[in-house]
Amino acid sequence: MRGKVLRKFHKVDIIPINRTDEPVSEMFGENVFNLRKMEKYLSRKTLIKFRDWINGGEKIDKHCADEIAEAMKDWAISKGVTHYTHWFQPMTGLTAEKHDSFIKPTIPGQVIEEFSGDKLICGEPDASSFPSGGIRSTFEARGYTAWDPTSPAFIMENAIGKILCIPSIFISYTGEALDKKLPLLRSEEAISKSVIRFLELFGKSAKKVYSTCGAEQEYFLIDREYFNMRQDLLLANRTLIGSSSPKGQQLEDQYFGAIKERVMNFMNAVEEESYKYGIPLTTRHNEVAPNQYEFAPVFEDSNLATDHNQLLMNIMKKIAPRFGLVCLLHEKPFAGVNGSGKHVNWALADDKGNNLFAIGNTPEENLQFVAFLTAVVRAVYYHYDLLYASIVSAGNEHRLGANEAPPAIISVFLGETIDKLLDDIEHGKKFQITSKGVIDFELSKLPLLGKDNTDRNRTSPFAFTGSKFEFRAVGSSQKISTPLTILNTIMAESIDCMYDEITKLMKKNKKMKFDDALIEVIRNIVKETKNIRFDGNNYSQEWRDEAKRRGLQNEPSAVRALKAFVKSDNIKLFEKYKVFTKNEIMSRYHIWVEHYCTVLTIEANTLIEMINANVIPDALRYQELVLNNVKLLQEIKGLKDLHDEYEPLKDLRMHLLDISNKIYYTRKNTNRLAELLTEIKDLEAEEKGVKIFEEVKPLMEHIRKHSDELERVVPDQLWSLPKYREMLFLI
Repeated sequence: MRGKVLRKFHKVDIIPINRTDEPVSEMFGENVFNLRKMEKYLSRKTLIKFRDWINGGEKIDKHCADEIAEAMKDWAISKGVTHYTHWFQPMTGLTAEKHDSFIKPTIPGQVIEEFSGDKLICGEPDASSFPSGGIRSTFEARGYTAWDPTSPAFIMENAIGKILCIPSIFISYTGEALDKKLPLLRSEEAISKSVIRFLELFGKSAKKVYSTCGAEQEYFLIDREYFNMRQDLLLANRTLIGSSSPKGQQLEDQYFGAIKERVMNFMNAVEEESYKYGIPLTTRHNEVAPNQYEFAPVFEDSNLATDHNQLLMNIMKKIAPRFGLVCLLHEKPFAGVNGSGKHVNWALADDKGNNLFAIGNTPEENLQFVAFLTAVVRAVYYHYDLLYASIVSAGNEHRLGANEAPPAIISVFLGETIDKLLDDIEHGKKFQITSKGVIDFELSKLPLLGKDNTDRNRTSPFAFTGSKFEFRAVGSSQKISTPLTILNTIMAESIDCMYDEITKLMKKNKKMKFDDALIEVIRNIVKETKNIRFDGNNYSQEWRDEAKRRGLQNEPSAVRALKAFVKSDNIKLFEKYKVFTKNEIMSRYHIWVEHYCTVLTIEANTLIEMINANVIPDALRYQELVLNNVKLLQEIKGLKDLHDEYEPLKDLRMHLLDISNKIYYTRKNTNRLAELLTEIKDLEAEEKGVKIFEEVKPLMEHIRKHSDELERVVPDQLWSLPKYREMLFLI
C-alpha cells in the first residue's frame, strides 16, 4: 500500500554532480562559440565582416560562411562534439532539434569530419508534423531552418555525448515563419528603425536600437516519486484534484526564507550549467508558495534572452531528476497557493549601451526619458488587447486573476513620482526629476540608503520599475518571444505616431521649437491615456469595477482574448511593420486556439480517469469501512432495539450518508463530463474553446470540489494519490 511505502521519510539517490572550484568568470560561456572564441579560430578579415554583419552591415559571402563553419566545427570537435543541430523554436511551446553527424565518407571504410557554410546557414527538417495553422497541408513536408548569427552557437552536454546547437529560425517552403524567433527578429528591426529616426529629433544618432530583457523564471519543485504517482502531473503538468493543505502560504514564511539543502544543491547545479552556456543568472530565492522558487538573470539583448530562457527551462527540467526532483513550470500546478509567472523586464538601448528609459540628470535628458515613457503608455493604451492576447494560454488562464496574479485587465503602474510628473505636464506646470532620493536612518551604524523614484506595485501587470518596464502577466511556461514581439511592434507604432505629430506641429508653425512641440504632443497623450494608468491594488474587486467604468477589457477567456490578433486593424499593424503577414498571424491564431482546446481536453480526460481509477475506488473502500462500523454498532448487545436513539450510531449513519452523497455526485458529474466531451468533439476549434471555458472547466471544478471533500475524510492509507501536504512540504 502507498501508506507503507511513501508516507515515511525516504532516502533519495542523488546522482553526483561534478562540482568545480573554477570561478564563474572563467567558466562563463565556455560552451559558447562567441566572438572571443571566434578570434582564435577566424582570420581577422572574416571576423570583421562577421561583426559588421550582425551589427546590421552587409551579409557575409560564401567564403566567410565556409570559414566560420570550419572554425565552429574545429572548436566543437576539440570539446568532444560529434553531431550538430539547428536548434529552433517551433509553435509547439518547446524547442526542436534534428541531429546530424559531421562525418562524410571518403573511401570505403573511412570518413572525415566536414561542415560547410551551406550546412551552417540552412537545414531542412520535416515541417509536416509541426503546427502550421493551415499555412501548409500535412502532406507538404518541406521546411527550412536558417542560422541566426546574432545568437551564438553553443554545445549542449549530455551524460555520454555533446551536440553543437546552432540557434535558428524555422520557415515553411514558401517562406512563412513557423517559429517564434523570426517574428521577434522582425520586430527588433522595426523598433530599431523607428527609434533611430525619433532620436534624430533630439540631435542624437544611433546605428542600432534594440530591446533588452531580463526574464525572472518562477517554478515549483516536488519529489519525483510523488510526481510519478499522479496522472494529472504526468499528463497535464498540474493537479486537477487535491485538497489544500491546512498550512499553505498563510504564514508568509517561505518567501526569501532559508533554502533547503536539496533545493540549494539543485540550484547550484543549474547555475553551473547555465554559466557554461553564458546565461547570466544572478538571483535565486524562495518564492511565496511552499516549494516555489525563482531564478533571475541580468539584462541582455532580447533575442539572446529568449534563447537563454528556453535553455534555462530545459536545464532546470533536465537537472531536477538528478536530485530525485521534478521541476514544474506550469502556471498553476497547485490550487490554493500562488501560481508561477515569468516577469519580463523590458527596456530599449542604443548601440552605445544607453538605456532609453533611464532617467537623466539634466532637463534635456529628462525630456527624452519622458518622451519614451509616454510612448510606452500610449502603446499599451491603444494596444492592450494585443498585449494581453500575447500571454493568454490554457495554463495562464488558471493563474491570472486568482488573487495572486494580475487580473485579465491590462493597466500601467508608473509610481507616485512619475504620475505627478505626467500630471504636471498635463496641466502645463514645470517639471524636474532626479534619478534617486536618499533614505537617512539617522543611526550612526547604518549607511545612507539610495531610494528609487518609484515604488513597486507587485499587483500591476505592467509596471515601470525604474529604467525598465516589468510585464508581470507572462506565464511561467511560456516563451517570452511573443510578448516581446508585441511590445516592440506597438512601441514602434507609438514612436512613429509621436514623430509624425511633432513634425506636423513644427511644419504648421515654423517658429515652434522642438521641445515645445514635443511637450504639446506628450500633453495630449497624457490626457488621452489616463484610463490605462492605475497605481492601486489590481487584485481588488474595486479595481475590476473601476476598470469597467473606464471601459477597459476584462476578458478571462483565453480563446476570446486571442481574437485580438485577427482584428483587421491589428493585422494591418503587423503588416505595416513586417512582423507578421496576414497568413502568419491567422495561422498563429488557429494554432493557439487549437492548442487551448487540446490541453483542456487532455486535462478533462485525465480527470475522468483519476476519478474512476483512484478517487471512487478509494472512497468506496472507506465507505465500506464506515458501513461495517455501522453494522458493528447495531449488533452490540443491548443496542439492537435502541439504535435509533443512540447518538454515536446516528452520527456515524449521517457520515455514511454524506460519503455516499459525495461519491454519487462525483460519479454523476464525471459521467456528465465524459458526455460533454463527446458532444463538443467535432465542433470548430473556436466554438469548442468557448464551450470548454463556459461548460467543461466549471464542471471540472465542480467534480474537484466533491473529490477534495472526499480526500479530506478518507484515511491516508486508503487514499492512493499523494496529497498537497506531502508534495508541497516534503523535499
